[in-house]
Amino acid sequence: MPEHEDMTTRCGFVAIVGAPNAGKSTLLNRMAGTKLSIVSPKAQTTRFRVLGILMRHHAQILLVDTPGIFRPRRMLDRAMVAAAWTGAEDADITLLIVDARAGLTDSVREIITELAQRKRRVWLVLNKTDLVRREVLLPLTAELSGLLPVEHVFMISARSGQGVEDLLDRIAAELPAGPYLYPEDDLTDLPDRLLAAELVREQIFLQTHEEVPYSATAETESFQERPDGSVRIEVTIYVTRASHKAILIGERGSRIRSIGERARMELSRLLERPCHLFLNVKERSGWDEERARLRAIGLDDAS
Repeated sequence: MPEHEDMTTRCGFVAIVGAPNAGKSTLLNRMAGTKLSIVSPKAQTTRFRVLGILMRHHAQILLVDTPGIFRPRRMLDRAMVAAAWTGAEDADITLLIVDARAGLTDSVREIITELAQRKRRVWLVLNKTDLVRREVLLPLTAELSGLLPVEHVFMISARSGQGVEDLLDRIAAELPAGPYLYPEDDLTDLPDRLLAAELVREQIFLQTHEEVPYSATAETESFQERPDGSVRIEVTIYVTRASHKAILIGERGSRIRSIGERARMELSRLLERPCHLFLNVKERSGWDEERARLRAIGLDDAS
């Protein structure tokens, strides 16, 4: 619009880093006002970077959600941690999300040590502060700030939204001046076929228990546009054991039907068109050590 032509536009990347279960994906979804990254009560559900694009006060905020940073054991773990640090490296501002209830854990200490070495612009975001007594927050803030120079400190609740608007306003004001990198109506660059696989994986996390979700991955095998405007999607779920395959399928196929139905409803809502989702479960021991499979779920190799 003409009256905005002299307005300075700003654009930049904001990485969200933290220990598993700090609330990073919940914060991303709250900020963007839509579901851009899967959220589950179990740790380590985010396996690759998701870019949420948010327009605010003539600024384009490019939100990079990263996997939780933890001590890796398998090749998959190493790739996830490498992806997290790549996200932080590329960002103009790094938000360090800390669960205020858990406080300064060993995981948080390790992340702080790494961030201090990388000398990035870091803002401290204490999450779940609505669940913690006020007198606990100031000493925790002082302790964290003493270990790592931070530009700003925010106290929020990603779940309720408390404090999130103030955080977004400050981000919009402090991003570098420059043109927008994406069309204003784009919400995410996560390809639809990856989104389909992630939503299936989210339902696996929500509907199965113990080690099953961690031994499973989902890949979209086909994504076909149909003449009536709908889309036909085939997703294969790989598991490492026959017993996990049996749990996923359920008695007379009840569990896999439930997973498929809920993922299909969510996918139809996000893509704003009818989706026909077909799931297949295959046993493939050691998939989480296969380089090709890690590339297929959006992770680069990590040595």
